[in-house]
Amino acid sequence: MKLFCLLTLFFTLSTQAQFQINGIVNDQKNKPLPFATITTLDNNNTITDVDGKFTLSSKVKISSFTVSYIGYQKKIITVSDNKKFYPISLKQTTDNLKEVVIPNENPALAILRKVIIYKNNNNPQKKLNSFEYKTYNKLIVTANPDSIQGRIDSSASYKDLKKKRINVDSSDYKFKEIISKQHLFQTEKVSQYQFGDRKLKETILGTKMAGFKQTIYEIIAFNLQSISIYDSKYELFETKYNNPVSNDALKDYNYKLLDTVPIKGRDTYMIYFKNKKKRRASGLEGVLYIDQENYAIAKAVMRIKGVLDISGIHEFEYVPEEKIWFPGNTTFKIVKGKNDDDINILGGTIQFDGDVEEAFETRKKSASDFTYVLSESNNFDIHYNTTAPINKPSLYIEIKDDASKKTEDFWNQYRKENLDLKSQKTYLLLDSISIRNRVEKRLGIGRKIINGFYPIGPVDLDLKKIISYNNYEGFRLGLGGITNDRFSKNFRIEAYTAYGTKDGVFKYSTGAGVLLDKSTNTWINSYYADDVREIASTVFAVDKRVFKIYDPRPINISTFYEYSGWRSNIQTKIIPKTEAILEVSRNQIEPKFDYLFNLNGKLYSSYVMTTTMLSIVWAPFSDYMQTPTGRNETEKRFPRFTFQYTQSLPNVLDNDFSFSKIDFKTEYEKKYLNGQKTSFLLQGGYATGDVPITHLYNTMPNNLNKETIIQRLTFSGRNSFETMYFNEFFSSQYAFFQIKHGFDRIKIMKKVRPSLVLVTRMAWGNMQKPEQHVGPTYKTLNKGFFESGIELNKIFKGFGLGGFYRYGPNQLPKFEDNIAVKISYILDLGL
Repeated sequence: MKLFCLLTLFFTLSTQAQFQINGIVNDQKNKPLPFATITTLDNNNTITDVDGKFTLSSKVKISSFTVSYIGYQKKIITVSDNKKFYPISLKQTTDNLKEVVIPNENPALAILRKVIIYKNNNNPQKKLNSFEYKTYNKLIVTANPDSIQGRIDSSASYKDLKKKRINVDSSDYKFKEIISKQHLFQTEKVSQYQFGDRKLKETILGTKMAGFKQTIYEIIAFNLQSISIYDSKYELFETKYNNPVSNDALKDYNYKLLDTVPIKGRDTYMIYFKNKKKRRASGLEGVLYIDQENYAIAKAVMRIKGVLDISGIHEFEYVPEEKIWFPGNTTFKIVKGKNDDDINILGGTIQFDGDVEEAFETRKKSASDFTYVLSESNNFDIHYNTTAPINKPSLYIEIKDDASKKTEDFWNQYRKENLDLKSQKTYLLLDSISIRNRVEKRLGIGRKIINGFYPIGPVDLDLKKIISYNNYEGFRLGLGGITNDRFSKNFRIEAYTAYGTKDGVFKYSTGAGVLLDKSTNTWINSYYADDVREIASTVFAVDKRVFKIYDPRPINISTFYEYSGWRSNIQTKIIPKTEAILEVSRNQIEPKFDYLFNLNGKLYSSYVMTTTMLSIVWAPFSDYMQTPTGRNETEKRFPRFTFQYTQSLPNVLDNDFSFSKIDFKTEYEKKYLNGQKTSFLLQGGYATGDVPITHLYNTMPNNLNKETIIQRLTFSGRNSFETMYFNEFFSSQYAFFQIKHGFDRIKIMKKVRPSLVLVTRMAWGNMQKPEQHVGPTYKTLNKGFFESGIELNKIFKGFGLGGFYRYGPNQLPKFEDNIAVKISYILDLGL
């Protein structure tokens, strides 16, 4: 996977054709004219890029071509046999298009206003009740061997003016040899798209990926560009931008009428748009071809130019019966650009440098700089206002079980053109390389490591269980794991054991699970455990397992309780856009600190809890993908909601107490086009009945009760109160609110680019029946707890620093006791 990603990220685009000419279009002042129209006699056309450059390719010989640009005189250029590059200068004219002249107003703005007004009438997903179509997509990572010199370089090393050693660099030569025979990567896909009830679903009928027997679902789900050109936020390679035809687009973009161009026999306005902000990569630029009659988009070129030059092209077919332009073909390209800024891709998983010019030396271009990625999709078999119901409409993508097992007859049926020899060799060569180098096996290992496991035969070793530290157990050394598909696809066994060097006690857990339904990831599980857990901690059973090299907050915890007993549960995703766990458990609880629970005059130093619990997370706005191995969340969207209800079972299996607990959490994130992000977290809990302090709430403290600020210096938690001391507050009901606002990374030096985050947290709480808790001294949150802080994350190698201040009713008398300084460490795995 890493090899694939690296190969796709160092790009320069170069196209291959039988006849090809190149050139640049400037005005008389030698200023480039972006998106000028280049047209041949047989109506083969292209446009110049933002630098005025163009490449015109054709399968037939080009004798001449016309260059046009609004406000400039057209020019016809005759092609010479021995000339490949044409510098063209256009002369400005005062003649304008009379039909679009509006006094005292930019004509392009008048057109765009009408596009925005009529866009619901022209958007297929708004105008049509339903439709369906099939799409053939082919994605390749390749390079034009003609653009690579491919020479073998050599350099000599000297010592005392005597030649010592000759170094030979043949990497470019080898790369050119490879790319002349095959592509670096290639994948094909045939999908059926269905739209109804305002929802669009993709069903993947067939998929084929060079070098892999089993499809990599992450690549299949990766959204290169928006399907609809009318979305308010247009997506291009994992980043969303304000669409130039969104309702508020006129405040963000400048527009210019370039030309009038016929498309599919209908006249269109050719309008250039560019984001008003001067900051690079702050917005889209490109060209919209607007139908002069109904103001619909007939073609669109959307582009971002920076370290990567990314473009998405949408072509449409006019449907007279429906009076609408319907999507026909889309093209997506990534090209290596020129920029001195670094760029992060896939959430920071991959970072690479821009073109940096040192004082006396420019970075030498390597062969991989000439690599590019190209994805082309062709729509066919289109039906409008269909009546067939959509199966599983809550899914965004569904992959058929046999999608990766299709024969060549299937592919030949849907391919627009037969695979050329180079594409055929790509499958053969990459499949053999993958088998020889065990690429799929290594990819599988990488996936599991990210989730905290390492596969050893039929068992996945749990990396989280190997070593950790807290103030009660000391160093916790352990070993654990879970069986994988090599053991069984329908049955699993998991277990762990651990030993604390400080408390000198062994802990363990063992359990098993049976798969009831693969499509909904429904399992029934049962476990027995004897372990310890932090007191008054809130654990949502459906929260995703997060693997960290270290978990900073538990290091300083010293108050735990021991639990020993069994639990059985059913976990499922059977309800759309949810994951749920229904569990029954019985545990013997023993606090490992000075505590007694007083129930009607009887003091308990240990007790039995028999409970049932329902935990569910609901993500109504996320996209989900159904794969042959189960259901996965492909795009996490907000808000998302988590509910958990726990009820003790009186008079069942010696249960001692009667109580109920309701826990709730909602999360929201908003990302901005300028790289900033705001996140909100609202969490609360309500416990009623006879509940020991071990199972109440501590609202996530993370501060040591030490004399000086330096003595309290520890690692910061994720959503914890950094100025609240451990065991300072306990509550039977509480509400917690947190807001974070992160700014785009600040460039101080090339390798020092911290991320500034402002944080504010607050909580309120109450303790019912305080007389029941004998032993610990604590306060309540009736008046609230407030803290704010500044985090400077990722200063260097993932390390950062934060400062936090405690204020409000629970502020401490000494000023310095209200201040906490924390170290942060963020390992960004792109998840």
